[in-house]
Amino acid sequence: MKVEFVNPFINGLLNTLSMMAQTELRAGKPKLKDDAVARGDVSGVIGMVGAQVQGSLSITFEENLALHVMEKMLGKKVTELNHEVADMVGEITNMICGSAKGELSEKGYEFNMATPAVVTGKNHTINHQVDGPRVILPFESDFGRAFIEICFNK
Repeated sequence: MKVEFVNPFINGLLNTLSMMAQTELRAGKPKLKDDAVARGDVSGVIGMVGAQVQGSLSITFEENLALHVMEKMLGKKVTELNHEVADMVGEITNMICGSAKGELSEKGYEFNMATPAVVTGKNHTINHQVDGPRVILPFESDFGRAFIEICFNK
């Protein structure tokens, strides 16, 4: 997978959480992922389809980080994952993908975005509907970890 496909999603995540939730993340080292098990407790997944490229993105949050982001973004303190947190994760997924779409469009890669799906629970799975390598990127914060998975057919 080309770095030019990955960096826009990293930028989208870092900018979205910094601006919308005043939360800073520190990027870890990307690696190929060979299983479908999510590394956190709540995941947003979104598909991307275009003439030149097909892919999918997932963003997974550990519960503590998701609850922190919920409080920062919406001013609402919750103590467990619920439908409102799931909705927020779906919206964050949409914002990250939208940001990356804009950046990739400038490089000549056009695609349409699907509606995000959200999955919650310990050891849930993420199935990318694209035949390509899956890259996982870990992020650390003072409130927990997040993980981006990106899968493109190129």
